[in-house]
Amino acid sequence: MSDDLGVTFEDIEAARERIDDDTVVKRTPIERSTSLGGMVDARVFLKMEHLQWTGSFKTRGAYNKLKYCLETDGIEHAIAASAGNHAQGVALAATRLGVNATIVMPKTAPQTKIDATRNYGATVELHGSDFQEAMQYAQSLAGSDAEATFIHAYDDPLIVAGQGTLGVEMYEDLPEVDTVIIPIGGGGLIGGVATAFATLNPEVRVIGVQAKEAATVHDSLDKGIPQLLSSVDTIADGIATGGISDLTLSLIEEYVDEVVEVSDEAIARSILLLLERAKQLVEGAGAASVAGLLSDAVDVESETVMPLLGGGNLDMPMLQMVLTHALAEREQLLQMRIRIKDVPGKMSELSGILADHGANIRTVRHERAVGDLTVGEAYLIFQVETAGANHSRSITEAIAHHGYEVDIVNVQPRESLPQPGKPR
Repeated sequence: MSDDLGVTFEDIEAARERIDDDTVVKRTPIERSTSLGGMVDARVFLKMEHLQWTGSFKTRGAYNKLKYCLETDGIEHAIAASAGNHAQGVALAATRLGVNATIVMPKTAPQTKIDATRNYGATVELHGSDFQEAMQYAQSLAGSDAEATFIHAYDDPLIVAGQGTLGVEMYEDLPEVDTVIIPIGGGGLIGGVATAFATLNPEVRVIGVQAKEAATVHDSLDKGIPQLLSSVDTIADGIATGGISDLTLSLIEEYVDEVVEVSDEAIARSILLLLERAKQLVEGAGAASVAGLLSDAVDVESETVMPLLGGGNLDMPMLQMVLTHALAEREQLLQMRIRIKDVPGKMSELSGILADHGANIRTVRHERAVGDLTVGEAYLIFQVETAGANHSRSITEAIAHHGYEVDIVNVQPRESLPQPGKPR
């Protein structure tokens, strides 16, 4: 079904015909973002694949693979490994096609993705601390079950061809597109999308984005063989595979123009930016493309560009963590340590200063068991909400002006505030 690269455009066309149930895979919209466009001086259109039924593109490949198996040799039992999105795709596809499915997920997988996978009809087993450990266990299960078929998340031409249907949609949505930006985990998505554009319009630039703490593509391209990380540490769990395959490496090498790496901080900022400006709640893997768009490594000035929002399965604890981090970075969430004489009235006085300057107190606590304090001194630790950096500076300067020694403990150090010699 494929040429030397593993996947052809004809394979993608066959997958489009096979994926004929819009209750499993639907056509997702595009939406122009003038806010993002203004930031990069380009026409930016977001491909909203996070609005897919399972919240991810993964159902495309899973459904194509399972239906092909049913049409040819048949399939009794599907086994897969996933951090969450592939799990849901396989679960939904298997249930709709009447196939039993067992999904192995790492113990660290978000609970919302575990619950959703079960709700789509699959049996879930939790094993290992990351995707690679879950993968090894799932492959051992499949190897010991003669009736089982292993459904790989990306190292399968049928999976890649299914993901490639998204590339055809993107082209049909916006034929004039100059650049598409695609997140990379195992490489199945970008391999399929890039293969589609290579036929439909080879002039379109295809840019891949990896999370820095899970990045393997540059090293794999340099060495000519897939490289595997022993561990990954990123908020973008949907692309935290820790490696690509020979199949996806060959497609990336042939069809992808650039690959950039972005930090978790950039991904977190992009999640918040998409929530504020585009009104879209997107997980780290889905927001990676926007982080790439906004990075210094990508220049799309005057172009028509389409970042792919590939996943929307962001669980609430991760959202809370991302929002807290992003607000602290903007200095809209400020944590101050103020040295005081440990006598009645100090908290009241400082609370009054904060109130006078329009700061909302979230939390406050005393710290007395600190080595640099003398007898009779304490620290008051305030966490306050502000309007941003300028507001934060006016608050801390006011506290210092009243004679208190104040340190900001949750943002990058600024130029020194005036500090008195003794606490008040």
